[in-house]
Amino acid sequence: MPEPATRFLIIDYNLSRVGDVQRMAEYARSAYGAAVTLIRPNPTATDHRICDEVIDLDPLRTDFVEAGEKLLADRSHEFAAGVVFSDNAVAGGAELLKRLGLAVDSPALADGAFCKHAYRSAEARSRDLLTAQRVLVPDFARIRSRAGLDDFAARHPEGFVVKPTKEGNNRGVVLVGPGDDVDAAFAEVLPYLEDGVICETVIPYRREYSYDGLGGLSFLTEKVSATGRYPVEVAQILPARVDRAERGTLQRAGRLANLLVGQCDGPFHNEIKLSDDGQYAAVVEPNRRPAGMRIWSLAEWVYGVDLYRLWVDAAYGRSGDVELPAPGCSAAAVMLGVAGDRTFGPDDVAPGATPFEDAVDRAAAHHGLAPGELSAMDFAWLSPGRRPIHAVPRDNADFAAMGCVVLRTDRVPAREVVDTLRAAWPTALERSCGPAAAPAHATSHQDRRTELEVTR
Repeated sequence: MPEPATRFLIIDYNLSRVGDVQRMAEYARSAYGAAVTLIRPNPTATDHRICDEVIDLDPLRTDFVEAGEKLLADRSHEFAAGVVFSDNAVAGGAELLKRLGLAVDSPALADGAFCKHAYRSAEARSRDLLTAQRVLVPDFARIRSRAGLDDFAARHPEGFVVKPTKEGNNRGVVLVGPGDDVDAAFAEVLPYLEDGVICETVIPYRREYSYDGLGGLSFLTEKVSATGRYPVEVAQILPARVDRAERGTLQRAGRLANLLVGQCDGPFHNEIKLSDDGQYAAVVEPNRRPAGMRIWSLAEWVYGVDLYRLWVDAAYGRSGDVELPAPGCSAAAVMLGVAGDRTFGPDDVAPGATPFEDAVDRAAAHHGLAPGELSAMDFAWLSPGRRPIHAVPRDNADFAAMGCVVLRTDRVPAREVVDTLRAAWPTALERSCGPAAAPAHATSHQDRRTELEVTR
């Protein structure tokens, strides 16, 4: 008689999430005695170190499900649970788990959590329902040529957004305002045209949040984005500063997005904009995966709940009745750039220098915070190698680093601390670098401060 099924299957992940994968693998072993199988393209030595079995298979292959089933169907009795951990695998991975007889959220609706055109189409089919719930449905169109872009621009002279249908990290997203150069916008999305580009009317709401969670467990995160041509994310703050009515509006929109993409028991990260009066919302995009920018880590610091462990438990059918307690503090993840356009690598920083901690200390001093009220919790360079970085980031990879802080006082709003920290960082970074590493054409610190302040 075969041994009881215990093997835990993880389907794909973005490389920046390797620590989260390791965390889940270790928990699956300790809590369920599981061996861990990982499927991802071009696996690394680290993948082989943290997982018991690694299969090289790309979820973007058109035959991914059939190939995965061929490899694993004869062993399906070994698998007790599985999760899908990337946007690229959200549809094919869900279908593969289903064919292996494992519990998973709807494969049929999953493409809406990957393809922006598929999600807007699902919204359009449910327009009356969403409108009745005060959820705005933007006008949209998939474009395949410059003529298509011109046609959408003619119908929406007030401005619109053009972006890839299947690309994350805000990459390729361009805001085209009245009178802007359409040629330039088309040139920026041209590399994505073959895989799909979508135009959308601008959502006329300024504030943005995300509805995050797992299964029936949810919380709201405040998103800080740059203004202007490249609306990249610059910070995430938890808990979000909203009143009861605003919370209800965001939760309603977030749940509706989950319904449209088939989320039920698994994770979600739905990006939502909120009207100034707090009565209306619009979904920027849904995701059936844990939030990026360490949001689940922020939640652990704020609420004391380990969502990665709960996700493994949910995959094994043991989700329980966990509820979030009142927040014990505030936490933020902050993207950290450079003072001027430059080529930068972490090796530019002098040995022993601590620019992030220095910037945190300057922010704490600026707000008169007592020792321990503002703490640096995590810091990482975005890339180990030297690369060009723009002073005004064009996507979420166009930063030098990301840092996380915890604020243990309500005397100063977390948003103000984030703004001060981002303004203090460029100077702290430059002071930590040797003269030879200085940018040739850096903007002044005052110029950078001004650019940061417009993100408020």
